[in-house]
Amino acid sequence: MTLSPSAAHGPYTSRDIRSLYPSITDNHLRYLEKWGLIRANAPRGERHFSFTDLLTIKQVAADLENGIQLRVILRTLLAAHQGQLALDFQPGHGGDAPRAKVVSLSARKEQHSASAASISPGAAASCDASLEAYAGSDPQRALAAKYFAEGSRLDDGDGRKMEEAAGAYRKALVVDPDLVPAVVNLANIHYARDEVVEAQALYERAIGLDPECFEAHFNLGNIHHDLGRYRRALNCYRSAVGLNPEYPDAHFYLAVTLEKTGQSTEAKPHWRSYQQLAPNGEWAELASEFSE
Repeated sequence: MTLSPSAAHGPYTSRDIRSLYPSITDNHLRYLEKWGLIRANAPRGERHFSFTDLLTIKQVAADLENGIQLRVILRTLLAAHQGQLALDFQPGHGGDAPRAKVVSLSARKEQHSASAASISPGAAASCDASLEAYAGSDPQRALAAKYFAEGSRLDDGDGRKMEEAAGAYRKALVVDPDLVPAVVNLANIHYARDEVVEAQALYERAIGLDPECFEAHFNLGNIHHDLGRYRRALNCYRSAVGLNPEYPDAHFYLAVTLEKTGQSTEAKPHWRSYQQLAPNGEWAELASEFSE
């Protein structure tokens, strides 16, 4: 096998790794990244792995060839790496968990601000139909809803529009400081920029305004998970699952975090829930492995 010239001493591309270890698939690499056991860099869109990563991958390949189940391999590696993971964490490497985005407004609750009427992480906004119900005859709410709709239209994952979207959400919050959907979506933009302190504060603000805001609980759980605060992440993910048990990623990240804290038995029903809710989902193969 011939490595690419740049890979003789690292970094190693995915193609290099598959050539060295044919038993390793792209899914295996994604699983190892999700567990925090390897960290890929993608300076030009192509993922690169270090020599240290290569040693971990080599061990996984050998274990797979010896017939050891993937879930056993991951749990063993995780136990060996737990102390190192806390030291290795750098903010710029975390945060690939999906962030739930509020895409519509609903009529304001009696004591709380507006909450999500539907969930669709990363989707283009489609909130126009709910604006009238939220605003009613109140011109202040109508103006806040207008700014929120503008922010949602711009908030389509295009980094070039990110600041404009954030500006629109901020305008909505000037008019209505308790507009929880704008708080959550603004927090998502901060999180996407690795501005974790700002994002966390906004998610916590959203929960204070509306304790039943699923998106805020789930996204706050992602922050704690990325920072290795697994106990706090568990609390958030459990709240998210309780509020929206039909959201597959909430079950997935709860299961992952339970595994990381040694609670594999409790994780099993959430692996199964993810399988049932997302049989063709991104993590379906991994969920199948761990739910056995």
